[in-house]
Amino acid sequence: MAHQWRGVIREYFDRLPFIQDDPIVTLGEGGTPLIDAPALAKLLDVGSVHLKFEGMNPTGSFKDRGMTTAVSKAKGKGAKAVIAASTGNTSASAAAYAVAGGMQSVVLVPAGKISWGKLSQAVAHKAQILQVRGNFDDCLRLARELSESYPVFLVNSVNPDRLQGQKTAAFEVFDALGFAPDLHAMPLGNAGNISAYHLGYREDRDAGRIQKLPMLYGIQAAGSAPFVVGKPVAKPETIATAIRIGNPASWDLAQAAKADTNGAFGAVSDKDILWMHRFLSQEAGVFVEPSSATGAAGLWQAKQKGELPKVDSIVVTVTGHGLKDPDWALKDDRGRQIKPKKVAATADSVAGVLGLERNK
Repeated sequence: MAHQWRGVIREYFDRLPFIQDDPIVTLGEGGTPLIDAPALAKLLDVGSVHLKFEGMNPTGSFKDRGMTTAVSKAKGKGAKAVIAASTGNTSASAAAYAVAGGMQSVVLVPAGKISWGKLSQAVAHKAQILQVRGNFDDCLRLARELSESYPVFLVNSVNPDRLQGQKTAAFEVFDALGFAPDLHAMPLGNAGNISAYHLGYREDRDAGRIQKLPMLYGIQAAGSAPFVVGKPVAKPETIATAIRIGNPASWDLAQAAKADTNGAFGAVSDKDILWMHRFLSQEAGVFVEPSSATGAAGLWQAKQKGELPKVDSIVVTVTGHGLKDPDWALKDDRGRQIKPKKVAATADSVAGVLGLERNK
């Protein structure tokens, strides 16, 4: 019988800060596929590119890795409620894991700045959702204040328990490939993910599993690129809602990840993000939300500018499933709504649209 994946805490128990009899709240997260993407490798002119498809987690994003550890720790401390600020994916994950752990969830989201696909998940898991008149940074500030003064447990990535769970994605990359890639790129928003990969790869190096760290590339949307401009962005704007964050909480950790791995930060336009969003769907067979295409878009931009390092192996983390924010898939490259053609209920009518001729 094939191995039944048990969630990241049980799979990597000896590498996480848990002891026997600690409560474990899991939905079977982790164990996501590392997909060979020859079309992207050809585009970038490198030996191999693999996509770490985190959209295959239980709630459809990488957030589940950190939420299992954060909510498990909260349950162990007797918490009755958890709180999170979110651009969407964190709210879905926090709500689901809170339900699994027998707790109430409270999520603060920027008013009018969240994908309905993500919000529907939080609603389905009976979260208490509050739309804040402000941006994500305002939501996170409020969540921190509330967790410090009221009996609610903060589960954003500023909680170190989150990074402990998220670092397991780095372990899985090695487990799948047998080596660390030369370069690992990902979208960059609140910076918890790049910080967690750095932590995981460092632990792999210290344990002798890998010899050197991959260069870590964090790519932002041009309208929301504090790491690129070197300071917080007061009013971030981008169609990539998951990374529309102007004042990242894990600023210092991300800077350390870049410096320690000889990595880089970059920024790409919304147009480039949507182009790569379509490319990944149409050429690699991987349907991601627009934000998730940012890492690959940044590599393509670097290639076009002659700034992509000469490497043989690349891993790109695509952080969320396309069903999280599907509206963009229903538009063409000019932003026009795509409508399926209507045909008569005859084989000849269908064949005519497809340009097929009858067998002779």
